[in-house]
Amino acid sequence: MISGLLAEIGQSSQLACYSTFRKAYLGQRASRCYRTYFSHLRLKSTMNLVPNASPKPKVFVSRRIPEKGFALLASECDVLSWNHEDPPPRKDYLTAVRGIQGLFCLLTDTIDAELLNEAGPSLRVVSTMSVGYDHIDVQECHKRNIQIGYTPGILTSATAELTVTLLLATSRRIKEGVKAVENGEWGTWKPMWLCGQGLEGATVGIVGLGRIGLAVAKRLKPFDIAQILYCGRSEKPSQALEVGAVFTSFEDLLTRSDFVIACCALTPETHHLFNATAFKQMKQTAIFINSSRGGIVNQDDLYEALKSGKIRAAGLDVTTPEPLPTDSPLLKLDNCLVLPHIGSATQSTREAMAVLAARNLLAGLQGKPMPCQIK
Repeated sequence: MISGLLAEIGQSSQLACYSTFRKAYLGQRASRCYRTYFSHLRLKSTMNLVPNASPKPKVFVSRRIPEKGFALLASECDVLSWNHEDPPPRKDYLTAVRGIQGLFCLLTDTIDAELLNEAGPSLRVVSTMSVGYDHIDVQECHKRNIQIGYTPGILTSATAELTVTLLLATSRRIKEGVKAVENGEWGTWKPMWLCGQGLEGATVGIVGLGRIGLAVAKRLKPFDIAQILYCGRSEKPSQALEVGAVFTSFEDLLTRSDFVIACCALTPETHHLFNATAFKQMKQTAIFINSSRGGIVNQDDLYEALKSGKIRAAGLDVTTPEPLPTDSPLLKLDNCLVLPHIGSATQSTREAMAVLAARNLLAGLQGKPMPCQIK
C-alpha cells in the first residue's frame, strides 16, 4: 500500500511526500512508520533537502530497534532511523551522521575517526546497544569530548543461559544427533553411539569471573560438577565464594579443566588468548566454549585443534568475522557448534538494552550523568 502511494507521488518533493503520507497513513500508530520511511528517503537521496527546523537534538539510530527504546528517543529527539535488520552501507552511514548530536549504534558498527569526522563537532554522545565497545574508538571520542554509553548487566542472564546451552549441546553432541535424524543415520539403539561427556563430576574452568562468568557458574552448580576454577587479572574473593570457585593461573586452568569457558572481555591482552599453545595445554577430552568475543580466539588454531583431536569439541556464539562465512572450515566439523551471536537474544533482554541505550543517549544530550557510561 505504501509503495503504491510512493509510486504515485514520486520523490520530486520530500515535503510533498511527508504531507501526503501523513494524511493517508499517520493515524494513532503510524508515526514511527512515517518517520522511518522518510528517514530512508533522506538517506537514499540528499540529506539536507528538508531543513531541520526542530529545536530537538538530531539523533541517528543505525538499525531497527525495539519499540520502547525508539519511542523513548522519539519523544525527546528528532530521530533519523535506518529501519532495517542489517546495517546501512558505510556510505549511507557516513551521510546519515552529518550534523547529528547523538548516535545510537550497535556492536557491528565501526565508530572510528572517519565517521566522527563526518558527524562533525555537533556530535556529543555515542550510545551503543551492547556490553562490548571494542567497535568504538574510545580514545578518539574522548579526544573530541564525546560521551559514550553502553548496556552492561542487562544481558547477563540471557548470555549465561546461552553459554550453558552451548556447553550442554556441544558436550552431548546435539549437532551430530540432529544430523543423524535428518539424514536417516538413526538405526537401532547402539550402546556406544553418540556418547558425549556429562557434567557430573567435571571440572569447569571459567576465564573471567565477571558478571557473566559468575552467572554461568551459578547455573552450572546444580549439575553436580566437582569443581569450578577461574582465572583473570585479579582474584575475586566475594564472587568466588558464591560458587565455591578456586582462583588459579590461566595455564593451570587449561590443564585441569574438562570444560573451558571464555567469559572475558576483548582487550589487547586477551586478543588470540586461545591459540595453538593454549589448545595444546588443554585435555584431549576438553570442550571449549566461547560466548564473549570472537577476537579472543585464533580460529585457524582452533580448527587445527578440533580436526586433529587435540581437544574434543567447541561451541561458539561469537566469531571473527561476523557473520562467519559459509565456507569457513569450522562449519564443516561435526565437533564444532557455531551460533549466530544470539547470547542476548531474548525479547525482554533486547528491549531492556534498547531502553538503557536510549536513556544513556538522552542523559548525555541533556548534560546529565549517564546510567552506564564508559570513562
